[in-house]
Amino acid sequence: MTTPWGEVGLTRYPVDPRDQLRAWDAADTYLLKHLAESGTDLTGAVAVVGDRWGALGTALTGSAGCAPTLISDSYLGQQATYANLERNGHGGATLLTTREAPPERVDVLLVRVPKSLALLEDQLHRLRPAVHEGTVVVGTGMVKEIHTSTLNLFERIIGPTRTSLAERKARLIFATPDRSRTPGPNPWPHRYELPDDIGVLAGRTVVNHAGVFCAERLDIGTRFLLGHLPPRTGAARIVDLGCGNGVVGTSAALTEPDAEVVFTDESFQAVASAEATYAANAGERPGKADFRIGDGLAGLAPGSVDLVLNNPPFHSHQATTDATAFRMFTQAREALRPGGELWVVGNRHLGYHLKLRRLFGNSELVASDPKFVVLKAVKRS
Repeated sequence: MTTPWGEVGLTRYPVDPRDQLRAWDAADTYLLKHLAESGTDLTGAVAVVGDRWGALGTALTGSAGCAPTLISDSYLGQQATYANLERNGHGGATLLTTREAPPERVDVLLVRVPKSLALLEDQLHRLRPAVHEGTVVVGTGMVKEIHTSTLNLFERIIGPTRTSLAERKARLIFATPDRSRTPGPNPWPHRYELPDDIGVLAGRTVVNHAGVFCAERLDIGTRFLLGHLPPRTGAARIVDLGCGNGVVGTSAALTEPDAEVVFTDESFQAVASAEATYAANAGERPGKADFRIGDGLAGLAPGSVDLVLNNPPFHSHQATTDATAFRMFTQAREALRPGGELWVVGNRHLGYHLKLRRLFGNSELVASDPKFVVLKAVKRS
């Protein structure tokens, strides 16, 4: 990526030579160009929120005198950032998660607009106390990512807001801090009760931190999977892979009270949600619950799992891809014991049965409706 301070080499994480997606886009380069051309002072307290693969952090850390704080909800994004900083010989950046306390003072606040409006709302609320009248606040995103609702959040929480002209389908957001504004309390996390037809979870409470998929209601894919989970199997170790708010793993925990249930996701907000959902519903059960931030099942020993439950994503930010699902299926096969099972829900058109047959040598249709399928694959050896 070419920046005003030179070129930087960037990759996504995990590195895959077959991956054709770049680790930056026009929104990143537009923001960096603006900072250089406007002469923004980057020697103070700079905070960058939502830097996807470390493009902004790597470029800014390479500029004179800049030691930014980089705040991210993504474990994979943070790993990419660490690798990209090291690759380019740039030190001095501080990496925080969205669950950690933000800096007490911010002189320059740079926001890569996330896909989730809720996550943007939560992070602006959390950072507002650190913003002062002289803080430079600039957001960036592709045109299709910035909506009236996006601008309204900046306006309500930070202050008067305007946008730039579009450049290469990217746009900037400029907000002027107004400390007299009273945006009200941060509404996150959000809680809701499940309907009465969700099996062992009927009427129970779900806790969602901002940015978690379908944070204000149960999504229809997860609902379909909950209606077709395996009955009691005597499984000793169950994994909710890509756990989100943890409803699938919590359902499994209540069904198999003596099993260890592992909740894993690459989102810090998701794992915090899963912990809260589990604690609200199954915290007194005898079996153990393990909550892990990471790259899917990469941290589990091979052949150590009896059952994997998975509702895989098919988007990486704005890109539609099945690479994440295929990686999850591959990790599941490695982690399962012989005879262990992977249960997957997905849209019918995604063709997951083909990938499962390729990896496991088998795929069974458990249930289907006009939109979704639930598939089971068994590790034979």
